[in-house]
Amino acid sequence: MYEFDIPNMTCGHCAGTVKKAIEQADPTASSNINVGTKKAKVESSAPPEAIAAAIVEAGYPTTYRAL
Repeated sequence: MYEFDIPNMTCGHCAGTVKKAIEQADPTASSNINVGTKKAKVESSAPPEAIAAAIVEAGYPTTYRAL
């Protein structure tokens, strides 16, 4: 599991966009997105770099760490 920091995620629409990006990178990923903390916890078989790249491509710079 990885935790992605997404500082520019400020609303529900942003969270939906991030969730779609994660699902495009890995349709089987499980994610918990929290706008209040500006974090997304993701369990995925895809490499975290691929998930991060999809989130960035959707317009949200991100960093991540393993949990």
